[in-house]
Amino acid sequence: MPVALSAAAVAALLAALVAALLLLRLEDAGPGAGSSMAESEALPKLREDFRMQNKSVFILGASGETGRVLLKEILEQSLFSRVTVIGRRKLTFDEEAYKNVNQEVVDFEKLDDYASAFQGHDVGFCCLGTTRKKAGAGEVEDRVEELKFDRYSVFRPGVLLCDRQESRPSEWLVRKFFGSLPQSWASGHSVPVLTVVRAMLNNAVRPSDKEKELLDNKAIHDLGKADDSLKP
Repeated sequence: MPVALSAAAVAALLAALVAALLLLRLEDAGPGAGSSMAESEALPKLREDFRMQNKSVFILGASGETGRVLLKEILEQSLFSRVTVIGRRKLTFDEEAYKNVNQEVVDFEKLDDYASAFQGHDVGFCCLGTTRKKAGAGEVEDRVEELKFDRYSVFRPGVLLCDRQESRPSEWLVRKFFGSLPQSWASGHSVPVLTVVRAMLNNAVRPSDKEKELLDNKAIHDLGKADDSLKP
């Protein structure tokens, strides 16, 4: 539950957010390529081809909001033949759809001792985000990069819009603030978690010759909503 803030504190924070938003709107869009219409039209075929390859995937941080939504979306889309959740503890799943999800428990401070948990997977997603210190992860993202995947994609979303129960008061207020803005404003510096997840999966199925790529908030919006452009 968010704690109460004084009226002065709320006003000051909102004023700072508005000022920051106005400043950011004057800046360039930044790096990161989204999705063209041609790519959007190709997505259904790309997904079907991807499914036929029987690839495997692991997810780091499936207990967090982004990881939880990502796991659900992966299972609903049936993109992978084998799904593994890697974390510091086992998670409890009650739904039937999760019955075939594999789980590996690791010590993030001693990843060298758990190399086998990562081996044998074609795709990996790290969703530890800003709370990875609490999860005891340290520099997990850097360590994952050291595994030398053929392709490494970094997603840098704006403010994540979700209904996460475990939330700092400031995070809760910021999400409420962006949630109340007109979509044209809010989409420039915030993004729903589901949009991020769909961008991650759409990016995974589309071919790329880049060894490492960076997707900013705009690119995430474009790619995560690529399917929407095909709807009448």
